Amino acid sequence: MTARIGVVTFPGSLDDRDTQRAIKLAGAEPVALWHKDKDLKQVDAVVLPGGFSYGDYLRAGAISRFSPVMATVIEQAKSGMPVLGICNGFQILTEAHLLPGGMLGNDHLHFICRDQKLKVENAETAWTADYESGQEIHIPLKNMDGRYVADERTLDMLEAEGRVVFRYVVGGAFADGFGNPNGSLRDIAGISNEAGNVVGLMPHPEHAVEPLVGSGRTDGLPFFTSILKKLVNA
Repeated sequence: MTARIGVVTFPGSLDDRDTQRAIKLAGAEPVALWHKDKDLKQVDAVVLPGGFSYGDYLRAGAISRFSPVMATVIEQAKSGMPVLGICNGFQILTEAHLLPGGMLGNDHLHFICRDQKLKVENAETAWTADYESGQEIHIPLKNMDGRYVADERTLDMLEAEGRVVFRYVVGGAFADGFGNPNGSLRDIAGISNEAGNVVGLMPHPEHAVEPLVGSGRTDGLPFFTSILKKLVNA
């Protein structure tokens, strides 16, 4: 049976269609979910895509966190359903307290859009099993509020429990996709919950799934093949 992966569309979502295409390319069935509906349509996993939901009013993701669909997503995530938050989706996951910490404006106060070099720190989550720990990949990045912050105790906890999933590669030229692009503490680009079924990251893997379009790389495709294998073998 084909795995069904839901993609939530909020007002202001920009990358929901791209995410659906990435899911289809990986071999799963993408299922469109509307933010006002609590019904997840019997999907096996959920992706909260990138964009500027509700225009990022108040804080990025702060209003979307209260969309009706999120009540079900939170409930199912706590029961073990895999959930991936990409960019704005990551922001929503922190606002919903499915992931610790929060997101602030980039430290240079500018929107940034570029290919970003990342290091895979944890290849054991539901969304990263097709990577290898220590692997370096290039994933497109585009954000205005991408600076991950948390108190020192939370940061230490994430490090100790192996819950930093991706880190920005530092060193080299900023313009070449090296270095911390937004001032995120400890160069954190993505994290997971304790169980590893919920992952959030700022870069956009759905834009790196085909060699002829987007970034011209396929470094983002393992996100979607990883979850497919996880669901098939569950």
